[in-house]
Order: sequence, then structure tokens, then C-alpha cells
Amino acid sequence: MELNLQPLATSCFVTGTPFVEGERVISFLVRSETSDEVVRYDVLESARENFTVPGFVACSWGHVFKPRKVGENPDRELKLTAENLFVTLADPANEIAPENERLVQFLALMLERKKLLRPKGRSADGARNLFEHAKTKLIYAVPTGELNPEFFMSIQEQLSVLVGGGKKSAADAKPETPSASGDEQAPPPESAPTT
Repeated sequence: MELNLQPLATSCFVTGTPFVEGERVISFLVRSETSDEVVRYDVLESARENFTVPGFVACSWGHVFKPRKVGENPDRELKLTAENLFVTLADPANEIAPENERLVQFLALMLERKKLLRPKGRSADGARNLFEHAKTKLIYAVPTGELNPEFFMSIQEQLSVLVGGGKKSAADAKPETPSASGDEQAPPPESAPTT
């Protein structure tokens, strides 16, 4: 899973105030109401309650603002992979936001299967699964949860924002085109798979 993003803004979307090194910033990934485009909004934590979300929020995270260093490649930050989204959302220095818990659980499952995370048991209270990141050797604590059909249905909208696509409404569905003769034809029968 890969997503192209705008880089971290240098000023608050709500107030227009330039970010100062060390300030807390909240970043939101939002699917626009007018298109399927995913837009990033960076807002000062102090201005968060004045931020009106212009669409569906796929996820959000808080971080400390650090200005880009001279000569640093800004294009590196534009690709958001499943791995660095997980690392961002599950950062041990921050508490996982309740609205991101299921997304973090899903990403952990996906990255474990890709061998980018290694399971390391459970926390002492049993409320979190522990994973070691293969590259950095950092331990990430992911809330436990049951990965049942309800889980996947509940996370479907967040995932559709991140990977593109989404549910089509009946109005968006493309009507079937009748045959040239005007007669409706039954679809051909499915053939049995060959071995």
C-alpha cells in the first residue's frame, strides 16, 4: 500500500500561523467531499477545535514540528507506505488515538505477514500485542482486538480512503449495456476450473 501525500505544511491550516520548532502539530489525512483525493491538513494542536474537517478523516496523528534541514529531500516524505504510516500512528512516544486503533491493528497484521514486524508477545496487562520493527528494532505496543468480519467491515472506509476506491453508490453504478440486437442475453455459464 502506497499513498502520495503533500509534505508537512509550514503553517497552520486554521490560523495561518507559521509553525515554530517544538510546537505540537496534528496531521489529518482526509478524503475530500468533492473528489476521491486524499488531502493532508496540518493544524496547531491549540487550533484543533477550530478545524472543520472537509470530508472523511482516514486517520490523524500528533507530532512535534521540526523544520526541514537545508538540502533535505522533501520528496522522501511524499510517499506514505503502510510501514511508515504504522510507524507514525503507533509511535511509542505517543498514545494511539482511539479512532486509529483498528487501522493500527490492521497495519500490524499486514506488516507481520510481510515480515516487517515480528511478534514479541503481550504487554504485562495483556491489553496490547508487542511487535519488534525489523529495521529499527523498536518495540511497538498495539491494542489487542479480535480480527473478525465485523472488524474488517468497520475499517473498510478508512482503508478505502488510503488505498483509493471505495464504495460506489447505486447512482454511481454503470448501467449494463444491452446487446446490439436489443435482446437480453444470459451470461455464459461458468466453466469448472481446470487442474
